[in-house]
Amino acid sequence: MITSVAASDFEELVQVWEASVRATHHFLPEEDILYFKPLILNEYLHAVNLACIRDKSNTILGFVGVADGKVEMLFVHPGSRGTGVGKKLLTYAVIQLDATKVDVNEQNLQAMGFYEHMGFRTTGRSELDALGKPYPILHMELRKQ
Repeated sequence: MITSVAASDFEELVQVWEASVRATHHFLPEEDILYFKPLILNEYLHAVNLACIRDKSNTILGFVGVADGKVEMLFVHPGSRGTGVGKKLLTYAVIQLDATKVDVNEQNLQAMGFYEHMGFRTTGRSELDALGKPYPILHMELRKQ
């Protein structure tokens, strides 16, 4: 079930983010993970409309953050990958939060495949990420039906 997120959940969201990044972003060195972690907690989570999926014990399994029609973050705990959590969160983001765009690290092939499977198509590419780091970004948009 998709639920809202309170600021009191932010520490748990960062734990999910870090576990997910470590499982999927093998191209990121440790210093970059440590660099992004406080930014996620103190800035990025505050800048998006958040929703999450919790298990029966209220543990967060994954979350999505949307701003201005764009999925800014979608992270699923590694223990919940392949269970439909990401698909449910993205579907919620598209239907309820009007998300039609997403940026994906080009080196994260699993994420690229996931978004393509969900109907997104690459519309552009940037050589650097939003912070000027050398992680190419693919700009994707939901294909019109």
